[in-house]
Amino acid sequence: MIGGGIAGVSAAAHLAPLADVTLLDMESTLAYHTTGRSAALFVVNYGADGIRPLARASRRFLESPPRDTTEAPLLSPRGLLWLASSDQMATIEKLAAEGAESGAGSVLVDAERARELLPVANPVWVAGGLYEPSARDIDVAGLHQAFVRMTRRHQGEIRVGERVASIEERSQGWAIRTTRSTYECDVVVNAAGAWGDQIALIAGVGPVGLQPMRRTAFMVPGDSGFSAWPMVVDADQRFYFKPDGVQLLCSLAEEEPSEPTDPRPRIEDVALAIERINEATSLSIRSVNSQWVGLRTFAPDREMVIGEDPDASGFFWLTGQGGTGIQTAPAYGSLLASLVTDNELSDDLMEAGVDPDVTSPTRLRM
Repeated sequence: MIGGGIAGVSAAAHLAPLADVTLLDMESTLAYHTTGRSAALFVVNYGADGIRPLARASRRFLESPPRDTTEAPLLSPRGLLWLASSDQMATIEKLAAEGAESGAGSVLVDAERARELLPVANPVWVAGGLYEPSARDIDVAGLHQAFVRMTRRHQGEIRVGERVASIEERSQGWAIRTTRSTYECDVVVNAAGAWGDQIALIAGVGPVGLQPMRRTAFMVPGDSGFSAWPMVVDADQRFYFKPDGVQLLCSLAEEEPSEPTDPRPRIEDVALAIERINEATSLSIRSVNSQWVGLRTFAPDREMVIGEDPDASGFFWLTGQGGTGIQTAPAYGSLLASLVTDNELSDDLMEAGVDPDVTSPTRLRM
């Protein structure tokens, strides 16, 4: 398993009861990149068509994780309010239609109701919105740690500081050489996030066209009175913010192409997000406590890439989560494990309508 973010540890946790698993991560700590920088919310009305069933299939795990894997609930009430100006109401209606299909329980709200949900909404700017009361905050660190505990409970090994130097396909299986050791295995799982195509090239496998995208986030001073607010997202995703303790976590919500790297925030991106949030609200944000950038990685069709490469036996992809990787992690970890071991899909996956063909890398080789 290459990659110690949420994708890698989820797959390791689901595979460890069925096979000998070793997870490798190039950093000195797990979840250093995108996973550790996520403002995760569980909301099924989001993402590509193949992603929404994975979110539905993850609900049971998130609501009732395996015994002794967490110290607190993984989900907590939050709600999601898509906020719209007058010229964005058509977008809101489209979101409402998608929400009806996904079973999100979305409710169209007028300007007055939007201001009840968000008292600081600017009455001059806000025309209405879409409210999803079922959306909940996810304890990202708690979920990641649950998968780590599941992996170790079944004698799975987790090794950090092991940057992959070479991957060689052999007559039977693969040989992986890192900066510290050499490993022989039957199956390689590429869960390297933004570095997914680079790992494939090292293995002599064709890339699938992954594109990492920058997303800027920052914390601003808040108030404990904000705690009951929903997460607020602009209808055209030009910004979002949500309470985080006595702060507000804010974002420009941009998607700007990037190379796989450890990106740094830019002053102008933070300033633009503040300008947009201040226009839509009366928050009057003037200072920033902290700021960072994460990379959200997409395949060309914005579906995930999960499964065995059709041109490389034993090389499996688990990439392209594109900003939905936290809320869908239990499901795609289970799906990957079923594909690797050639087992039937779990009941949760079947009931949610997960179709492995939708996320198969084969679609990107045609």
